[in-house]
Amino acid sequence: MTRDTHVPASITSADVARLAGVSRATVSFVLNDTQGHRVSAGTRARVLDAAKQLGYVPHAAARSLRAGRSNLVLMPSSISAIGRLVSDWVDDLHSELDRFGYTAVLHAGRFADPLDAARAWAELRPAAVVALDGDRFTAQAAEVLARAGVRGLLAFASHPVEGVYTVGFDHTRIGATAAEHLIARGRTRIGVVMPRERGLGAFAEPRLAGAESVAARHPATVTPLELSYTRESASELARRWRSLGLDAAFTYNDEYAALLLHALRAEGISVPDEVALVGCDDLVLSTLQQPPLTTVRLDMPSAAQIADAVHELIETGTAAPVPAVKPVLVHRLTS
Repeated sequence: MTRDTHVPASITSADVARLAGVSRATVSFVLNDTQGHRVSAGTRARVLDAAKQLGYVPHAAARSLRAGRSNLVLMPSSISAIGRLVSDWVDDLHSELDRFGYTAVLHAGRFADPLDAARAWAELRPAAVVALDGDRFTAQAAEVLARAGVRGLLAFASHPVEGVYTVGFDHTRIGATAAEHLIARGRTRIGVVMPRERGLGAFAEPRLAGAESVAARHPATVTPLELSYTRESASELARRWRSLGLDAAFTYNDEYAALLLHALRAEGISVPDEVALVGCDDLVLSTLQQPPLTTVRLDMPSAAQIADAVHELIETGTAAPVPAVKPVLVHRLTS
């Protein structure tokens, strides 16, 4: 018995044109919604119906070549590692970019060298790159992308980067805000959770540095605490908590805070009497904990503002400034 290895030919715009009884140029005008070319409603309907019958999908790369530009906005996948707050914000950004006809794509590559990252991104020839871990961006990486025709480079970063439109996002201020609050509440031995999950170190390390900078100005100490986002890891940390001699913790974000809160309670450690906790992101779950969780809210520019800036960068090379990300302490009952 032989197996049929025949692979059906792919459907092309010529097939759509033949079925609709129009030229390939007309198919292109209709399916790419090309401005400046008048196509009657009847012809448009025939083309769309033919494409649907044949299951035709336009070739994005070929369309970009014809247009001389891409409609892709590339986002390094590290943005999805930050937490639920940013994940929800990114969903909104996808919708806002769609207003301008852009398609947002996540790039899952992990690169130790910013230049290697830039080269990998440049291979896809996106119209723009939006990076939340922009402190890793360099002027050299920006130059690689610009030479590849990437028109919009936007990074959330703690400092300006040459050739990159920068939105202020200083993670040291998040750790400092948490530490300032805990010290003001009389806590002097502060643990700072350092997630073991891949991709979070770029955000956790400056938050730790921010807490350390505040503690250095007070009679207070900061101790890094490695923690995986698992029940087992939290239970192990809770079991040795009293031996650490800590009276407070900044837990990186609300999800790790909730995990640690439940593990401490299971060990009979009272929050906030024995240990004060501060999370980050002000997620809904922070208000549902018992006791409700003190947290650091991140006031971010809206997804619409960022989409507008990306579009302006692509179209004109410049954009008006947008507000920096601002950490705001929300005091509840865990501190």
